[in-house]
Amino acid sequence: MSFMGRSTSDSIGSLSDLPADSWMSHLPSALWDMPLCNLAIPGSHNTITYCLDKNDRSPVDLAQPDVLQTLDKYMKPLIRPFVYKWAMAQETSVKEQLDCGVRYCDLRIARRPNDNSAHLYFYHGVYTTVTVEAVLTEIREWLDMHPREVVILSFSHFLELNLDCHNLLIQTIKDVFVSKLCPKTEPITLRNLWQLGYQVIVSYEHNIKNIHNELWSHIPYWWANKCKAEALIEEFEKRRKQQGRPGGFYVTGINLTEDLKYICSHPTESLKDLVMSTYPVLLEWVKGLCPGSNPGSINIIAGDFVSESHLVPTVIALNEKLLNWI
Repeated sequence: MSFMGRSTSDSIGSLSDLPADSWMSHLPSALWDMPLCNLAIPGSHNTITYCLDKNDRSPVDLAQPDVLQTLDKYMKPLIRPFVYKWAMAQETSVKEQLDCGVRYCDLRIARRPNDNSAHLYFYHGVYTTVTVEAVLTEIREWLDMHPREVVILSFSHFLELNLDCHNLLIQTIKDVFVSKLCPKTEPITLRNLWQLGYQVIVSYEHNIKNIHNELWSHIPYWWANKCKAEALIEEFEKRRKQQGRPGGFYVTGINLTEDLKYICSHPTESLKDLVMSTYPVLLEWVKGLCPGSNPGSINIIAGDFVSESHLVPTVIALNEKLLNWI
């Protein structure tokens, strides 16, 4: 198949109407030579939390509040239901997230305590039931069926991983994706990636990346640490004015943060209740953002429960604004 012709979407109105599972391949051809870090790309925060192990009795990870860790230690049957309700940030599988248009995945890797196997897992408070290799294989199989789509995999948090575990993880990444991995020496535009057959960009937040040509540097993730949409927006607007935008890829994470005070004052709610109630305000703000290379521009926008919201088409539609500058 030739990639040099016009995109089928050149005559389409809103980019939000593009097929969600193949929106990159349907972008107007005017965007094919634009650096990928200047496009608006939808992502998911804590991508692999749809399969948390409800039978897991390991201590909650150290990222959780101290009080929650203490209560979990001595009152596990009472506290664990709260942990699950507030740790799950996505309800759909990684394949379903990719089908709905997600192209950035936030991956947090862990070695389960007292597990003598070679398997690695994902975690957010507690561990997942699926292994890292199984999820990466699922992504590769999806990419096989979508040869002009590109995913950015951010390996950003590591729990209980020693050097041997990092070597195992990196070898697994290489074995699963093989020739789909884009080396960090390549210009990142859709046209270039299509022509060379690259579909996977791996960001790795560890010094070991320096000896692997397939691993890109850590992608900055802007996180507001707020539990209200208005406060999150205010924080990001302040940061954009003061700092501009980082060079290359970067993420604006519109994920809200629940603290112990909020959880205790909303005992019947869950993270999903909090997130979905604030999406109308957040999406209205997102509609006013612009991708590109200017100081205030955005690139990747990641959120929770992306398959149940309108975040993905809203972010994709932002790329229409780039057409006015070409």
